[in-house]
Amino acid sequence: MKRPLSFRILVAALCLPFLAPAAISQQGGEMPPTPVSFLELKPQPLPVINELPGRVSATRLAEVRPRISGIVLERVFEQGSTVKAGDVLYRIDPAPFRVRVASAEATLAKAKAGQLNAQDQQKRAQTLRDRNITAGVDLENAVTTLAQADADVAIAEAALAEAQLNLDYTEVKAPISGIIGRALVTEGALVTAQTEIMATIQQLDPVYVDFTQSSAELFKLRRALEVGELVAVDANTAQMRLYFDDGTEYEQPGEVLFSEATVDELTGQVTMRGEFPNTKNLLLPGLYVRVAVEQAVREHALAVPQMAVQRDAQGNAQVYVIGTDNKVSVRSIRLGTSVGSSWIVESGLNAGDKVVVEGAQKLFPGAAVVPEPWQPAATDAPQN
Repeated sequence: MKRPLSFRILVAALCLPFLAPAAISQQGGEMPPTPVSFLELKPQPLPVINELPGRVSATRLAEVRPRISGIVLERVFEQGSTVKAGDVLYRIDPAPFRVRVASAEATLAKAKAGQLNAQDQQKRAQTLRDRNITAGVDLENAVTTLAQADADVAIAEAALAEAQLNLDYTEVKAPISGIIGRALVTEGALVTAQTEIMATIQQLDPVYVDFTQSSAELFKLRRALEVGELVAVDANTAQMRLYFDDGTEYEQPGEVLFSEATVDELTGQVTMRGEFPNTKNLLLPGLYVRVAVEQAVREHALAVPQMAVQRDAQGNAQVYVIGTDNKVSVRSIRLGTSVGSSWIVESGLNAGDKVVVEGAQKLFPGAAVVPEPWQPAATDAPQN
């Protein structure tokens, strides 16, 4: 049966890739060398950076509660605004507390009058006793009466101070500086001392970021430090970067504060805490982030650009290495953590190896190449 012309053209096109090498072989020629760029590996100190999940939390959190019971007359603050410590937030009806202050002042005045009378009686008894006109018991009674009067004055002064303090508490003030949330009570509401939460204030500059690392990874890192494979970094100079859920990097670095001394029994995780400046209030409490924290330094590390790494059918990492005859061979490698746009190589490569960076897609084992040094962009170099 005669095939259509379109079918014959399609068959011929599919056969061309297989016929071309055969034609070259019949003519006795070889494939021309492939131009590639390479990187000669040199040991260098590189940070061991782990990217860990974390949550943002406020550095200070205060619940605004009334210290006295009463009716709320006024809400002073604007919801969602920034307040300073000592700012008045609510006003509670002060009338009953002013009455108590007036009553305490009157009680104090009465106690002081009694104290003055007791002092006069004590002086008179002392004079009479000095003249041997009265018995010593009269002087003792006068001294006792004066001591009681002094105590009454002290009690009255304390009662006045308490009444004045409660009057001051009718103005509910901010305990800390920060951003205040929504109002939880309204004007006319009856609030009870230390019971109702009237509002919440959070200090958001700076903020804490609590992140976790598995205990297995942490102990592995410590063992590597003990045997000298890694060098510990100074906590004051260790870099800490933060990334949002969409992958964008937060503009300001942070610092590591501490690591807890216990392991969570359910998750096997160790919680650590960092601190980040938050001048623009971009970091909100509860926000999920990822933290890249520098935990050690590998002094004689080998790193390859991520674009140089290929994957076989099983997903194993491999690279092309240029030999002395300018022919390439495949080398299986084991990768560690990433540093910038490069991978730290755990095993499979040695110092001085020439790894193909660009042009590897056209290669096969034993292929001849025309190598030239790779010129990395500024963002491709490993970050020390």
